[in-house]
Amino acid sequence: MASTLTPTPAPGDEDGTQAALEQVGPRLRQLRLEREATLADLSAETGISVSTLSRLESGQRKPTLELLLPLARAHRVALDELVDAPETGDPRVRLTPLTRHGRTYLPLTRRPGGVQAFKMVIPVEPGEPGELRTHDGYEWMYVLSGRVRLVLGSRDLLLGPGEVVEFDTRTPHWFGNPGPHPAEVLALYGPQGERMHVRS
Repeated sequence: MASTLTPTPAPGDEDGTQAALEQVGPRLRQLRLEREATLADLSAETGISVSTLSRLESGQRKPTLELLLPLARAHRVALDELVDAPETGDPRVRLTPLTRHGRTYLPLTRRPGGVQAFKMVIPVEPGEPGELRTHDGYEWMYVLSGRVRLVLGSRDLLLGPGEVVEFDTRTPHWFGNPGPHPAEVLALYGPQGERMHVRS
């Protein structure tokens, strides 16, 4: 039988334990979107059905060790990163860089769900654009330095320092760095239906 992650709370800590478990779903969704993976991709990688993954991310299914262990391996994170409650009291955000497909992501927010902020460092990626992807949500990007090429549907844009774009991520898109130097970008990722304030 699956082992549900319901640790015995310390006296007076029931709310904290429940809050920690409620954040597992949003963390899983955030990690998957950072990898630009679909639920089907993750299902093929872990052997967990798409419906189970969807219910986990939406909080409709309680997390179990049997489910979270393969997910932690797939996302290349420690199990405690999925189940630990965020620290409280200290407003500083501890930057723990993540590397995905050669790009470095520095989280600038620690609130699961809602809008997520990242600083991205994109290495030079010469050549033609990769596969255009789609997913639910909105994305906002501000180029700090370097250049970023954005292919958005039929549009092919070259962005320089100080330029901002926002787009519906259900539009097929790809972005990369044509060089000649690494690019630094501030990015906000919004869930489905949540727009940022600057529009392209």
